[in-house]
Amino acid sequence: MSLWIGVLLVTVLFGWGAWQRRWIADDGLIVLRTVRNLLAGNGPVFNKGERIEANTSTAWSYLVTLGGWIGGPVRLEYVALTLALTLSIVGVALVMLGTGRLYAPSLQGRRAVLLPAGILVYIALPPARDFATSGLENGLVLAYLGLLWWMLVCWSQAPRRNPPAGPDPHDATSARFDATLAFVAGLSVLVRPELALLGVGALLMMFVAASGWRRRAVVFVAGGLLPVAYQIFRMGYYGLLTPGTAVAKDATGSKWQQGFVYLTNFNGPYLLWVPLILLVGLALLLLAVRGLLWGSGNSPGRYAPALRIREQPARNQGRLRRIVQSPNAIVVFMVVSGVVQAVYWIRQGGDFMHGRVLLTPIFCLVIPVAVIPIVLPQNARATRGPGILLAGATGVIWLAVIGWALWAANSPGLGADGTRVTASGIVDERKFYAQATGHAHPLTAADYLDYPRMRAVLVAINNTPDGALLLPSGNYDQWDVVPAVPPPVPEGGSEATGGSGSAAPSDYIPPHTVFFTNLGMLGMNVGLDVRVIDQIGLANPLAMHTSRIEDGRIGHDKNLFPDWAVAEGPFLKERPFIPPYLDPEWIAQAQVALTCPETDAMLNSVRGEMGPRRFLSNLLHAWQFTEYRIDRVPMYELYRCGLEPPAPKVAPYTGLPATGP
Repeated sequence: MSLWIGVLLVTVLFGWGAWQRRWIADDGLIVLRTVRNLLAGNGPVFNKGERIEANTSTAWSYLVTLGGWIGGPVRLEYVALTLALTLSIVGVALVMLGTGRLYAPSLQGRRAVLLPAGILVYIALPPARDFATSGLENGLVLAYLGLLWWMLVCWSQAPRRNPPAGPDPHDATSARFDATLAFVAGLSVLVRPELALLGVGALLMMFVAASGWRRRAVVFVAGGLLPVAYQIFRMGYYGLLTPGTAVAKDATGSKWQQGFVYLTNFNGPYLLWVPLILLVGLALLLLAVRGLLWGSGNSPGRYAPALRIREQPARNQGRLRRIVQSPNAIVVFMVVSGVVQAVYWIRQGGDFMHGRVLLTPIFCLVIPVAVIPIVLPQNARATRGPGILLAGATGVIWLAVIGWALWAANSPGLGADGTRVTASGIVDERKFYAQATGHAHPLTAADYLDYPRMRAVLVAINNTPDGALLLPSGNYDQWDVVPAVPPPVPEGGSEATGGSGSAAPSDYIPPHTVFFTNLGMLGMNVGLDVRVIDQIGLANPLAMHTSRIEDGRIGHDKNLFPDWAVAEGPFLKERPFIPPYLDPEWIAQAQVALTCPETDAMLNSVRGEMGPRRFLSNLLHAWQFTEYRIDRVPMYELYRCGLEPPAPKVAPYTGLPATGP
């Protein structure tokens, strides 16, 4: 009963706290642009006709698509908000129920209460409540980890709780349960690519513990079928081994120094080392309590004869299998997974969003002590034994955890620095966009129209009916316009003329391209016929394949010059049609650089018409395309590719007087 009361209390607190900080991030709107294309029949792309996987979580993209299809006229922003919040709450509940089940066998026949502990540390963190509704996959990650943990607990306890189905105690779990657990573990890479470390670890544990090759085959097929099938699809459709975001951010790169800056940025406002010490203390006390209970005759082998009978055959089994399929093993597995996740993100350099990518490692670390048992004395005599001292010490540390959680939950976080892009490059994303849009809860794309430049871009598109490339101006109320090449004139010239006075066919679609960093708010406020690209490579194949800038802002450390956007598009490339900060020579050089055979092949992999031949070609060359990099300076790219620079359009200055007739 105490466990269910705790689950109800914690989920209500977490849900209420997340709702008070509700919002949809710009990156969450990026997901919704892909969902719009899926629902419109354009495929899982960000821009129609260009196969870019702009979202990291495959499962989240398709889950929101399903929600949007079911929701019909409901705004996609509200679908994403509802799914994110619901899954966040479900994840917290599943973790508490799984940990409560973990302790249940050692508490049989004892008076005890199960109190929320480690889970309070997680929900007290302001970023945890921020990203519970951000439109990103954080809620799905919590629900996934909660489900995986609960199933692992059931799996680890099965040989001690259920009658064996055969002579081997490891047959206590049915093939159907093993297949389901393996399927859930295999989903890890589709929830978040880096979670593959956790999913593969769970599958390896199941593979080692399985009895017989038939059961191992079930684990192998159920765990690998869907991820392998999607990986083949990704390689053939997108021409990459990983999501495009991993290439854009060089997810295998190393920025240790920035990673420690990110860790310090997260630790500073909340003193995370304090709950870490407290939870380690609680874990040690739980070990002592378990030893005391087992020593007093309450171990499964001593207080439950039925369990003793069921475990008897285990003596004839391999020691490794008995160790792997045990509660102790899954506890160690989850803690180690959390540490590995943290190390990965610190090595990667963290993120530009305060605390976001370290939330999953913290969640993994607190799972084994999400709830803790406090064993109450059985009688008056028991109040004088060591048990009451352990219970008292546990209660004191638990109260200290409560005290820290109350303090951290009301922390101002990064304070005034939260909305400024300082040298660290890290911001409080929710506060930043709330301040920039003037909305306390920016939820819809319409809310983001109050972000600088957003309303102006709609005006600029309407004012260029023949198409244009739009570049952000220094003035927040306008965009620089590079006109498109005039549309073709139909035979007879009988069609109505466009805004520029040129006649165009009735089926002519003006080529609009907008070049801007904030892809989500922009992509959701313009039509799907408008190509939206960025300089950091999330939706721009050229920028994606540039090299990482070592000292760039984390998550934004690629920066393609806008000259490339003019060069590759159907836009006028001479003055006075281009802004003064663009160089016609660079544009001409970029045009030649685009003819590089390797670059042309890479672009064709995402822009060429999809068919069996293209799919097979992409599949075979996915590794090559994933590793391919270009230089963002056109002249250097010409040298790299061995191409001749174009003849300069303006004679170089020699210091001599000009000659001529």
